[in-house]
Amino acid sequence: MAHTTPGGTHRRERSARRALRREAPSTVALLADEEDFAAMRRYASFAFHDHGAYLRQVEGLLRALASQGVHTAVALFDPAEYEEFCADFDLDPDTSTARTRYTAEVAAAGPTVTYRGQPLDQLVHGLIGAAEQQATWEYATALLSRAAGCGCPDDPGRTAFHRGQAALRRLLAAAGPGRHHLVCSVPASGAPLVAVVHAQAAEQGPAEVDRTEALIFSTVLACGIATSSPGGVVLRTTAPGGRDTVRGWALHQGRLRPLSEAEVFSAYCTDADTGEPVPPEHGVDYRPGLPLPGPDDPQSEGQEPADPEGE
Repeated sequence: MAHTTPGGTHRRERSARRALRREAPSTVALLADEEDFAAMRRYASFAFHDHGAYLRQVEGLLRALASQGVHTAVALFDPAEYEEFCADFDLDPDTSTARTRYTAEVAAAGPTVTYRGQPLDQLVHGLIGAAEQQATWEYATALLSRAAGCGCPDDPGRTAFHRGQAALRRLLAAAGPGRHHLVCSVPASGAPLVAVVHAQAAEQGPAEVDRTEALIFSTVLACGIATSSPGGVVLRTTAPGGRDTVRGWALHQGRLRPLSEAEVFSAYCTDADTGEPVPPEHGVDYRPGLPLPGPDDPQSEGQEPADPEGE
């Protein structure tokens, strides 16, 4: 008859707990900048006094979780939002319990970046970019909703969004093979709305596009279409073994008009803040915008446009 020692039982229990720990994902909410870190120092229960040391401890925690096989998402910790959260739920903000609950319920619901062993500065850069994307999408969606109104099938906001999707699909098709960087800018109150799409296209098949980037780009472009704003799109293409090529289009009466070579050069070689000319980049060719085949209104085709990824 087999005999189980207490030590063997404890080892099996620890092994089972480690296996179970790998099944439980984690979220770490990060104070990315000095100002947010300083705001949290007013709480006595917040144990850190130096931002650099805090970031090193966070990185150590992320590495420890990764070594255990734990999937970890990193979010931004917003002190102002945290204070509002504690007031709404009558929580004492000067407790680790409140900070943990905020991370689980609020920060984890916002933009996050998965930790895969990348350097912390790279992770923070990606996290701030994700937060900016989220803010752009929320603002663009609100503008589009105000321009829309009825919510019916022929709602102008819905139609504009479909036209934005179709225009992105045609831009990518016209761009051809290569690595593409598209920027859409539409005037808005305050700072302009700006959306970016990175795409990779082979000789055959549709371009590979990040779904979130495509959604935000289509929404921002739709705002320009719905409001007849004088926005525009710039496309920069890097072909294998070749020079970079820059092309552009201007939004005119809700449609993308190809810019001439001179217009592209002028737009790309002018400082947006001062209006002063800037020297052209070395190794970059400025070319006219390509005609986009077919109307950019999907209803004229009898169907809604496909997803930019071709799905």
